[in-house]
Amino acid sequence: MFKSFLLISLIFSNLICSSASGEEWLDDFAKRVKTKTAKQRVPGYLFAFIEEGKPAKMVVSGKTANNGSAITPQTVFRLASVSKTFTSILMAKMVDENKLSWQTPVKQMTSEYDFDNSKNLQLAHIVGQSSGFSPNAYDNLIEANYPVKRVLSMLTDLKPLCSPGECYTYQNTLFGVIEEYFQENNTSYGEQLESEVLRPLSMKGASVGRDGLVAADSWAKPHVAIAKNKWRSVKVNEDYYRFSPAAGVNASGADMVKWVGALLGEQPNVIGPQIIDQVTQPRVKTKREMHRRLWQRYLKDAHYGLGWRVYDFDGHRLNYHGGWVKGYRAAVAFAPDQKVGYFMLMNAESNLINDFTADFWASYFKHYDDQQKLAAK
Repeated sequence: MFKSFLLISLIFSNLICSSASGEEWLDDFAKRVKTKTAKQRVPGYLFAFIEEGKPAKMVVSGKTANNGSAITPQTVFRLASVSKTFTSILMAKMVDENKLSWQTPVKQMTSEYDFDNSKNLQLAHIVGQSSGFSPNAYDNLIEANYPVKRVLSMLTDLKPLCSPGECYTYQNTLFGVIEEYFQENNTSYGEQLESEVLRPLSMKGASVGRDGLVAADSWAKPHVAIAKNKWRSVKVNEDYYRFSPAAGVNASGADMVKWVGALLGEQPNVIGPQIIDQVTQPRVKTKREMHRRLWQRYLKDAHYGLGWRVYDFDGHRLNYHGGWVKGYRAAVAFAPDQKVGYFMLMNAESNLINDFTADFWASYFKHYDDQQKLAAK
């Protein structure tokens, strides 16, 4: 762990001097992030640029809390809905091993609930956000600390907006079905994710659940806005952790470097190319994504795959997911054709993360296209 910390810290210290290696675009991006987060007084953040087969370049800034310690690459954050990218890979591995099928009916995954109003509801519809239920159905009950079983029971009486697979309707509560499936098979989502993904990838700081977060040697405290550019630390709620396949994973910057590297193909024995291909195939169109602030000038097409948003970003393929839970923001994305990736973690609910992600990829792809033009001359 200490060796890994030194490696990433060395890369970070060299980032400001990266102009000589042709990465002025990355320096400029880091400066914009620094300026904007300082103006908004964001408590802390980190981001990294990862290229397949090369050391990651990471920027770390701020503190775990007002009177906390400095954030480091080993500081653990909540990933919120970025957890869904882990769930998609875990379930794809189970499908690849013939333990489940994407067409497995939900009623076979957990016998306790009967989704009569949504016939033919399958595993792929949960992970692929195409169940047909109204968007974010009963998220308010999650936040009101309703038990998972009660929320799922109430969902069975909800009339869908469309048949499964026909429309995009983002959910969190339905991921409780996946947790229930593991529980009925005498295990848990956390145990399976650790044994199948986190441990094989040596993501030593990653965990599932509130206990895993607060037990870390260094963890970023959540912050909510109390006034313009003013933040207050709040306690970590259990709510969304109870629906862990939707929003229950924690990880450090060092862990996320390994995660993105695996998505770029660096660990095929753990996550094979067929797994990544499964989850990033476009499945259902997401029209509203085309109108996101800043993103709209770059997006030519937008779909949801299985736990991943799949974009045509100014002519380039981009797989992306964001996360937001009380006091935290997270984003992860990778460009499969260029074999590069990016993530950002914040311990504050700042919308800047959306702007930064669009800005990062616009900057990178411009740099990439310029390099391709020079090479063609």
